Amino acid sequence: MKPVNFDYARPAEISSAVALLADDTRTVKLMAGSQSLGPMLNMRLVQPDLIVDITGIAALRSVREESDVIIVGACVTHADFEDRRVPDFTRGAMPSVARGIAYRAVRNRGTIGGSITHADPSADWISILSALGGKVTLQGPQGSRTLAVEDYMLGALEADLRHGEMLVSVTVPKLGSRARWGYYKSCRKTGEFAHAIGAFLVDPERNVSRAVIGATESRPFVVPDARHLIGDGVAEKLSDCFDREAVAKMIEDRGMSDEIDRRSHVVALRRAIEQAESS
Repeated sequence: MKPVNFDYARPAEISSAVALLADDTRTVKLMAGSQSLGPMLNMRLVQPDLIVDITGIAALRSVREESDVIIVGACVTHADFEDRRVPDFTRGAMPSVARGIAYRAVRNRGTIGGSITHADPSADWISILSALGGKVTLQGPQGSRTLAVEDYMLGALEADLRHGEMLVSVTVPKLGSRARWGYYKSCRKTGEFAHAIGAFLVDPERNVSRAVIGATESRPFVVPDARHLIGDGVAEKLSDCFDREAVAKMIEDRGMSDEIDRRSHVVALRRAIEQAESS
């Protein structure tokens, strides 16, 4: 199939894109890497009146370092992280996760902002950024606002975007020198979306211990203070602090009723910890 006829615009400023998005007289869709939108257009799952191509907005491709964070534009690609064109202050977490996203052709085009906004529960950026404590900044007719990544995703394929808003940047904290992280996803074959994801971060210098169970049926299960599940990062062997039963109960309490699914996700988090120990 082919998409329906639509108008096309390629603004050079965020304000111009926001103005086009706020137009109530027609259906408007943003396009960046188009790795999700392209197939949806061809299958006519979306039928916009106007496509707004935001790849010409320089601010969305920028990277800015501040004292304790790095701020990445929404149109920075997965390959930019993989090839370390984006300075890495996450001790290898973001380049490593980027390298495991789909295939190189997808990584060359796909963007971090597009992936987060598409809000697929099995996608990689949602889970690892939730573990790292990442935030998104949105710009709209009423100004800008900032949300934690896990709060931005409301459910499967649903992001907290108000009328006329667009995601403009992602803010990621710099990790301490003793920080340890892990990320593991279970896939039937390379390039597929995951069936279970485990991610965690322990950063003793900042008193952070976070765990994430991703690839659920909806939002990831985020535990902002996970010391009772994975420890505080001080122990030499992190797996000694892993409480399998407590993790399983947490997953069950959050609504995952299928036992096989629960076990798969517990194993994913355990393997993330084991990988961190062996790296």
